[in-house]
Amino acid sequence: MPGDALREGIIDDLRSAIGEQLLDTYLLPQRDVWVRVAADAWVAAANALKSVGFEYFCFLSAIDWMPSPYGKGEEDPSAPPEEPSPDKGAIKQGYTGGETRFQMLARLTDLRRHVSVTLKCDVPESLSMPTWIHVYAGANWHERETHEMFGIDFEGHPDLRNLYLPGEFEGYPLRKDFPLLSRMVKPWPGIVDVEPMPGLDDADEAEAAEPGTES
Repeated sequence: MPGDALREGIIDDLRSAIGEQLLDTYLLPQRDVWVRVAADAWVAAANALKSVGFEYFCFLSAIDWMPSPYGKGEEDPSAPPEEPSPDKGAIKQGYTGGETRFQMLARLTDLRRHVSVTLKCDVPESLSMPTWIHVYAGANWHERETHEMFGIDFEGHPDLRNLYLPGEFEGYPLRKDFPLLSRMVKPWPGIVDVEPMPGLDDADEAEAAEPGTES
């Protein structure tokens, strides 16, 4: 594999700033880099990266690594629905791994050097993380959305109001165990749910579906 002094140097800078709280890295030379830090270093990592040129905040969100107990959208929609099971499948985190069901994800960019970093962090069981808005003001509504959709609190955030859902809404729609009633009433279309063309009757459909038939 070719080397990548630029991204290796960024990892070294971050390691110098937060030490052992830099838990893991994954580097694709000349392409991208992922970094996982300890929850206690979430803000320190943001400050460290900003100090070496990562002044552009792209996004912040979370991910629920628990496999959906309701199946996947690409599965056969004609199959009978399975009973929800919280322990269906094993949790497998992505690049740089992890130890918790929920993880924070943030993307930062150095516009002068044309390089970006994906920062990851395991969310503790308290589902509470420190806010980034004092480092990147743009994190404000991203944290509100993450709070609303995943139920993660952000200590120090001045206004964790819902962005999309009514204030009295119960549950967190982007958690894998949140039941999407529309899918339970009608299975997700998937790739095998093909609707007939408008205006075709049964005979026309049969002829159109027959191999080698010309219209």
